[in-house]
Amino acid sequence: MTATISHPPTTEAADRSSPSSLRLSLAPAGSAPALLDGAWWPRSRDLGAELPALTAVLDPLWGRITRVTVNPTQWPVIPRKVPVAGHVVNVGWFLAEQDPHELLLLSYRVGRLNLLVVPPQTPPDSAAWLMAAASDPHGTLTASRLLEEATRRRALRDADRAVEAVWDSEGGHAARDSAARPRTATGR
Repeated sequence: MTATISHPPTTEAADRSSPSSLRLSLAPAGSAPALLDGAWWPRSRDLGAELPALTAVLDPLWGRITRVTVNPTQWPVIPRKVPVAGHVVNVGWFLAEQDPHELLLLSYRVGRLNLLVVPPQTPPDSAAWLMAAASDPHGTLTASRLLEEATRRRALRDADRAVEAVWDSEGGHAARDSAARPRTATGR
């Protein structure tokens, strides 16, 4: 499955309930085990509201999701049980034992799966990169390390844009463009 990056919804509740709009990227089926099995980009930090759409997509692919664990530093409220599509998913948490940016899922058929949780406020370009990197079957970075790398890449891009803006303000593009134009003789 590939990343699905959708445009801002007309209503968040309607968008969240639609599995086709789920922002999810999974490693190719049958690929060698990596640290992460993919990435999920929820629209909020409301686990009770976000989890049903995620499990609706994953249940047919991986078997019924029975348990989810998270790190509480990223989720303000962690419900003990979340009703989803005819069954209940038990939710637990680990503080020191689990990467703060990872969601661990347990299913009957596949066993344990690990997803990077892309923070909801992440800009779309960074989220797309994170989702692709997390679903790379050759990936060797942890969820937190991927987020650090995305932050570093964004800072470099912003610095490059700032340098270009200064160059432009000093006549950079205009000077280059006028230098590239051929000069014509004026009748003097």
